[in-house]
Amino acid sequence: MNHKLHEHLSTIETPEPLVGDTAGTDIVSQGLVGEITVDGETASVPLALGAPYSPAETELAAAVREAVEKAGYQPELSVSINDETPASEGPIVIAVSSGKGGVGKSTIAVNLAAGIADRGATVGLFDTDVYGPNIPRMLGVQGEPVRGDQNQRIVPVEAHGMKLMSVGFLVDEEMPVIWRGSMVDQTLTELWHEVNWGQLDYLVVDLPPGTGDAQLTMLQQMPVMGSVVVTTPQDVALDNARKGVRLFDNHDAEVFGIVENMSAFVCSNCGENHEVFRAGGGAKLAEEFDLPVLSRIPLDPAIGEAGETGEPIVLGESAISGLFGDLAGDVLDHVGRRRRHSHTAHNNAGDS
Repeated sequence: MNHKLHEHLSTIETPEPLVGDTAGTDIVSQGLVGEITVDGETASVPLALGAPYSPAETELAAAVREAVEKAGYQPELSVSINDETPASEGPIVIAVSSGKGGVGKSTIAVNLAAGIADRGATVGLFDTDVYGPNIPRMLGVQGEPVRGDQNQRIVPVEAHGMKLMSVGFLVDEEMPVIWRGSMVDQTLTELWHEVNWGQLDYLVVDLPPGTGDAQLTMLQQMPVMGSVVVTTPQDVALDNARKGVRLFDNHDAEVFGIVENMSAFVCSNCGENHEVFRAGGGAKLAEEFDLPVLSRIPLDPAIGEAGETGEPIVLGESAISGLFGDLAGDVLDHVGRRRRHSHTAHNNAGDS
């Protein structure tokens, strides 16, 4: 490696704690910089960046460009990551789950996906909630017909810059879905394999509530990298949310953290937060499993109104919009952290 470039790049710290027995916490010591080539005034720098549009990785790339320029070269950055995460092939799959229904899981999934897409990523949203597929209404595409491509694969519906597929497109919205477990498993399996998603950076999957056959079927079929578990604040919600975390114990997916939904009521008159439910459930669950609380989303009528009008609130300009936008950024940062850790661990194992 060019000594001058090495010196400048070694001043850049990684966005996360040290992994393995490496010599330092900078990106060079952590093995996040590949073999640099210099052609005239241009320095080509491969980086182990694994989460497109992650705020942390965007800042890291900007710091690398600045360091290369300080060394007297024009930077040309590329991605070169060597890891064993499910994202090594196809899109990065992020699951949104809950141990029970009625906690606002679909609202979180919609705004998480829309928030990621709003950052510039190519995003798919897969609504697998068989018995309550309400995401098409939340995105204003309820009743859209499903069509096939030239290979008879299902073409997702486009909505707010995302590609959407939902069980809701396949059933009568006025009639209850009365399917036995085998029918649910078959439908979800066929949908997963027969939808032509095209090229995606991320696929957000709204899992059915609970921890039964439908959830296990999807986890067995899909290469889920990480999950977000949604709960409400009450202690009584913890038993079910705990099962939602445990659901991923026997899978490669990492639980990125907890979203505490309906955490408080925001008064439109006084602007203050009022605890409608007994508070602290999300924090207790996070502490129990040593996980972060990714966000505390308040109980705000504007969120419900956005779902009714088909406009994800994350795309607005309010404080609530900002909370969902921050959640999307945090989840992408967790994706990047996992992939960089995997890259460093994989390289360390290869060197031993």
